[in-house]
Amino acid sequence: MKINISEMPLGQKPTGFTEALTGQGDAVKWQVLEDPSDPTHRVIAETSRDTADYRFPLCIWDDLIAKDVQVTIRFKAVDGSVDQAAGIALRLQDANNYYVVRANALEDNVRLYKVVAGVRRQIAGKQLLVSENVWHTLGLRSDGDELEVSFDGVSLMQIRDQTFVIAGKVGLWTKADSLSHFKEINIE
Repeated sequence: MKINISEMPLGQKPTGFTEALTGQGDAVKWQVLEDPSDPTHRVIAETSRDTADYRFPLCIWDDLIAKDVQVTIRFKAVDGSVDQAAGIALRLQDANNYYVVRANALEDNVRLYKVVAGVRRQIAGKQLLVSENVWHTLGLRSDGDELEVSFDGVSLMQIRDQTFVIAGKVGLWTKADSLSHFKEINIE
């Protein structure tokens, strides 16, 4: 399934998504924006720009609850002084319980976390170049208790974890004041 952003109205909340927040800070604001670097000229971004450090905006896809799933996104880290992060959340039980993989252009790394009762804990990570203002591909696959992370088509890590072994929702994720553009959201 590919989520079609191209027909979503500009300046509006993405159709079929629910906004949520893990952590602190102001309310989140996800919008469909115009981006001329994308052939459809449409992207999804969290635009509130709140600088609270422990602030994780979520944009949750309403139409799917799945246990074993692969999600890939194309993203571009555009701006942010605290962070320039873009991520995928899987097996979302609610805004405080899920897995998330994120890439960060300020830190040049990709990390896999679990968020339990609103507390984020790193499971694994890898240092690598995450260029700002360049389109990258990020992927997260769940199969039973196995999680696999990929970046720009390369498998980075395979981890076993049993924190969330039941089905949940899928979503987009950012941190603090990150302005990241998301496109080509594919769910298998």
